[in-house]
Amino acid sequence: MKKIRNFSIIAHIDHGKSTLSDRLIEYCGGLSSREMADQILDSMDIERERGITIKAQAVSLNYQKDGEEYLLNFIDTPGHVDFSYEVSRSLSACEGALLVVDGSQGVEAQTLANCYTAVEQGLEVLPVINKIDLPQAEPDRVKNEVEEMVGINASDAPLVSAKTGEGIKTLLNKLVTDIPPPIGDKNKKLQALIIDSWFDSYLGVVSLIRIKNGSIKKGQKFKIFSNGQSHIVDDIGIFSPKKISQQELSSGEVGYLVAGIKDIKGAPVGDTIIDFNDDITKPLSGFKKVNPKVFASLFTLNSDDYEKFRDALSKLVLNDSSLVYEPEVSDALGFGFRCGFLGTLHMEVVRERLEREYDLDLISTAPSVEYEVLKTDGEILKCDNPSQLPLPNEIDEIREPIVSVTIISPNDYVGNIITLCTSKRGTQKDMKYFGNQVSITFDMPLSSVIIDFFDQIKSSTKGFASIEYSLIGFQKSDLTKIDVLINNNKVDALSMIVHKSFSVSKAREIAKFTKINTTSNV
Repeated sequence: MKKIRNFSIIAHIDHGKSTLSDRLIEYCGGLSSREMADQILDSMDIERERGITIKAQAVSLNYQKDGEEYLLNFIDTPGHVDFSYEVSRSLSACEGALLVVDGSQGVEAQTLANCYTAVEQGLEVLPVINKIDLPQAEPDRVKNEVEEMVGINASDAPLVSAKTGEGIKTLLNKLVTDIPPPIGDKNKKLQALIIDSWFDSYLGVVSLIRIKNGSIKKGQKFKIFSNGQSHIVDDIGIFSPKKISQQELSSGEVGYLVAGIKDIKGAPVGDTIIDFNDDITKPLSGFKKVNPKVFASLFTLNSDDYEKFRDALSKLVLNDSSLVYEPEVSDALGFGFRCGFLGTLHMEVVRERLEREYDLDLISTAPSVEYEVLKTDGEILKCDNPSQLPLPNEIDEIREPIVSVTIISPNDYVGNIITLCTSKRGTQKDMKYFGNQVSITFDMPLSSVIIDFFDQIKSSTKGFASIEYSLIGFQKSDLTKIDVLINNNKVDALSMIVHKSFSVSKAREIAKFTKINTTSNV
């Protein structure tokens, strides 16, 4: 165990995390240069096309330092705010994290949020300055930013170029020196955390696990703590990143487990694996339940695909525990599902995966958020669908979700940011300057953030700003429901809840859009 290092990489989108991952794999001999492909760990087509990491991935690498061989277990993490729940899951399996910052762009908002998560979970955070090959790179400035904004020492942060491979050896040496080995005992009873799970049509449920205590072997009988279901290990091993079967995984190690589990919910993410006859061992602390923030309805264009759609969602939920859904019936669109997502990017990715991986043609309604409705009789309802809203005479007040939004940007764009956020009903809470960067915090309605806000911020700052947001609670607001009637028939799928100050302009916008699209299809 003293020679094991479990670590993740924290980085904002486009700061070179996937490229750095590739260099680490290549340097440690995980794949030959002939086998290397750009962004090895971004296995989904969507990940490579969008240039983002969505799912947590794991790879085990061997590295030699001073004649000693170390096992490096690298758990890859996403960088987009919508997938922060994946970051938390990955970090729970690690003792350390590499904080990768672009040497030309500096610290970004989501980097800060994920770094704070790592610190809260007790990880050793090692700052790394990447892209030093760029002519505009300013490593010293970025080191100061890391120290001022993140609050960790970056004076001896490794300077690397993931693109050229410069500094990779120095980084690996520092990783082995600074990140502590895992704590655990191979001789204790089995305790393993399920970090991730996915469904394979031949193998059933495949789980990514981290062994905390004890060991697990091929042929061993074990049980899932939460449901008490017992299984026998069919296969166990590691990713290098190629799948390599092994006889045993021991305390401190990370790998995959196959046990012929056909029930999609048979190995819940965040659950604990223990020995079959163990009634004493306590479960490991799993993951904080993540609640969806954005809701939309999905329907199949072909009504015959409903069962196929339902099965696809059940399989997708296995390794995307933040996705929730329930059946819904629309007079206009037929049978479908009301789905909850972490954000609009998450919604887009889920829809793309359903269409690509399960050959479905889908249509979605406009995204909305969950409101709290205080009725006149004192009852409080949660309402994520306009159709759930009680009659006006039954409503005392409607409360909307408010988020704390942090925007980091060059100083030049402060005016543009304040103007945009104020127009979105935002209230400025804080502003701090760090050299030529500024961090601005606003409280804003979540409904103002989920549609176009990211694009508008990028446009207002010429692409230089970064955003992170978190839910802080609900607040009373002057909201109303817009219904859309076509030929005097209400179309429930087009209904929406908006602030009264925007209701007339929004209604005109919908009417114009509906008129154009219905007349063009007659």
